[in-house]
Amino acid sequence: MQVVYSRCCGLDVHKDSLTACVLVFDEQGRRQVRKKEFPTYWQQLQRLKLWLYANKVQHVAMESTGVYWKPVWNILQGHFPLLVTNPYHMKNIPGRKTDQNDAEWIADLLAHGLLRGSFIPPPGIQELRDWTRYRVKLMQEYNRIHNRIHKVLEDANLKLSSVASDILGATGRAIIQAIIRGQEHPDWLADKAMSSLRNKRDQLRLVLKGRITDHHRHLLRELMDDVERVEEKICRVQTEIAERMSPYQELMDRLTTIPGVDILTAWTLIAELGPDMSVFPDADHAASWAGLVPGSFESAGKRKSSRTRHGNRWLRRALCQSAWAVAHKKDCYLTAHFYRRASRHGAKKAIVATAHQILIIVFHILRDGTVYREHGRRFRSHESRQNDKAAFEVILKPRPETAPPVPRRGRGLRCKCAERGIDCKHRPPE
Repeated sequence: MQVVYSRCCGLDVHKDSLTACVLVFDEQGRRQVRKKEFPTYWQQLQRLKLWLYANKVQHVAMESTGVYWKPVWNILQGHFPLLVTNPYHMKNIPGRKTDQNDAEWIADLLAHGLLRGSFIPPPGIQELRDWTRYRVKLMQEYNRIHNRIHKVLEDANLKLSSVASDILGATGRAIIQAIIRGQEHPDWLADKAMSSLRNKRDQLRLVLKGRITDHHRHLLRELMDDVERVEEKICRVQTEIAERMSPYQELMDRLTTIPGVDILTAWTLIAELGPDMSVFPDADHAASWAGLVPGSFESAGKRKSSRTRHGNRWLRRALCQSAWAVAHKKDCYLTAHFYRRASRHGAKKAIVATAHQILIIVFHILRDGTVYREHGRRFRSHESRQNDKAAFEVILKPRPETAPPVPRRGRGLRCKCAERGIDCKHRPPE
C-alpha cells in the first residue's frame, strides 16, 4: 500500500503509562521503527512532546480509551496534527497482544492513511459538554433520592403518591416536613394540602394513616437534606450553563421552534453537536454519529440484525426525550411521523425514528440558518399514493341508493314472513 505519512507516531494510551511508536519511511520504502514508553504525568508528557519533535513526527494517532486520551491531547494539541480514532475501527489482527504491538499497529494504519478521526469539538464546546453532562448526572441523582423517599413512605404505610402526583411538590414537602417534626395524625397532615389538593383532603386522610417510627423520621430528614443540596447544585449549574450559552442565544431561539425541543434540549444539542455542521458531510453522517440509524449486519443474503450502533449517548438521550414529548402533540408533522412508524414497527422503534428525524431538522437549522416550519399532519393512504404514481384522478361520488337487503333467518335461508302475511321477526328493529 502507498505510504501517506513518512513520519508518524501511534500512541497506545493507558491510565498510568503510554507506549509511543514512531515509523520512519525512507525514499526506498524501507521502514524504521522507534518505540519508547512514557508515564502519563504532566512532566513526562512534556518529554514525550520533545521526543516527537526530535524524531520529526508529522502526524500522531491514538485510541479514544475512556478519558485517558484527554491529558495527552491537551499536551500535544497545537504542536502536531492529532487523530483520535474509535477503537472499533482499528482492531488488530489476532496474535500476540502487547502495548508495543498495538502502538506499532496504530502507527502503521496512520502511515497508510487508513484511520478516520473522531469528532473532537473546540475547547469552548468541550467545556459546555462537561456542564450539560454534569447537569444530567445531578438530575439522575435527584430522581434516585426521590425514589428513596417514596420507598420510605411506602414502608411507613403512607400512600401519598396515590393522591399527589408529585410527592416532592409543595403539598408533599409540607407533609413530609410535618412528619419529620413528629406529627402523625392524618387530619393534621391532610390540612397541609395546598392548591388543588385542598379538594382531596378526604382522600389524603385515608392514605396518610400509617405506622410512622423514629427510624422513618430520621431517614426522611437525611433524604430531604439531600434533595435540598442537589436542588441547589442543579440551580447553580443551570445558571452557569445559561451564562456560557449566551453567545449562542440566536441558535437556541431557532432550535426551540422545533416541536418537542425546549431550552434544556437546545443546550444539549449545542454542547454535543457544536454550532458548526461542516464537521459532518451531511445529515445522515450526523445521525450515524449519534447512533440513531439502523445497524447493518448481513450475511449470505440475510439481514441478521438492525440494532442501532453505539453513538453519542448524551445526544441520543436528549433526542429520544424530545421524541416522546412530540408524540403527544396534535396536528404536527413529527407526531404523524411517530404514529406512522409505530403502526408498523412499534413504539420503541418509532421513538428512535422520530429522534432521527428531529436530528435531521436540527442539522439543517444549524447549517442553513433557518427555522422550523410546521407542515401539519400529512397522512395519505396507500391507494392515494399509488393513484398519484399511476397519474389517475380520483373522484369521490355518493353511492346510489340500493334496495334494502332481504331479511334472512338461520343458516342463510330466505325469510318467508312476508309471503305468510305475518310481522317479520327476522328484520332488525329500526
